[in-house]
Amino acid sequence: MDDSPPEPVVATAPAERFSSGVVLAIVGTFLFALKSIVIKLAYAADATSLDVLAVRMAMALPFYVAMLCWLRRPSSENNRRPITGTQVAVAMVLGFLGYYLASYLDLRGLEYISAQLERLTLFTYPTMVAVLAAMFLKEPLTPRIIAAIALSYAGVFLMYGQEARTSPSGAVGWGVALVLGSAFSYSLYLLLAKPMMQRIGSRRFTSLAMIGSTAFVAVHYVAAMPVSNLLKLAPVVYLYGFVLAVVCTVLPSFMINESIVRIGATRTTVIGTVGPVLTMLLAIVVLDEPSTIYHAAGMLIAVLGVSLVAVR
Repeated sequence: MDDSPPEPVVATAPAERFSSGVVLAIVGTFLFALKSIVIKLAYAADATSLDVLAVRMAMALPFYVAMLCWLRRPSSENNRRPITGTQVAVAMVLGFLGYYLASYLDLRGLEYISAQLERLTLFTYPTMVAVLAAMFLKEPLTPRIIAAIALSYAGVFLMYGQEARTSPSGAVGWGVALVLGSAFSYSLYLLLAKPMMQRIGSRRFTSLAMIGSTAFVAVHYVAAMPVSNLLKLAPVVYLYGFVLAVVCTVLPSFMINESIVRIGATRTTVIGTVGPVLTMLLAIVVLDEPSTIYHAAGMLIAVLGVSLVAVR
């Protein structure tokens, strides 16, 4: 899952700054799209979903601790906004939804469905945010949003139907349900986290949420299996964990943030909608996953639907 920063006011950028922003958005989107592929490769090396999550979080933790320390330096603007113990606790607890539960359900779902279907199902979270905002924040469900929801789930259903025909009974349905649960958890996180991000800053909030989620992962792992199991994993699993933590999480999150600053949130979001398509292509090339015209049609329909919500 990736941090969604508040939209800044962007001035007209020089050509070079604009071009570099587009490149950052494209590269960041590509790196995010790698996530499902790397997880599938880790599964092929006999790692479980909990193994992958634990290694990923352990690898990412030092970067977010370093970010938090950097933000606490005397010259940082964050020091002008003191943070309370309650805010620290709330940020860490919200990390449970956004980076522990959502990540765990997503990883579990990938055990049952293709990387293509997982990415497309997870990509529906903006429509969930829109529905939750309508329910709890009284934001209107416009005809455009309703059309977006219909298209998004029509695309998922089309791809689901194709995979269900060639998979064990119930496996694809269970996998989709887990990933939908992941998307819902992340949607709740975004809705609840926004006010806190505005109070203490998105980077400081995200760092605290990641640290809190790592603690939840550690508790889960210790409760579920001996910690010594982590030492028995194939060496390549640690490599995949590092790639997931740094290449697929830390680096693209900073790239997307900087892209928003340079070219604006709307253009960055438009570029980001090609993420599921990139995942599909990578799944076919790297994982040799089967793909049909139904996969392509479902992907395009869902991407169109999400675009209606994501782009204002």
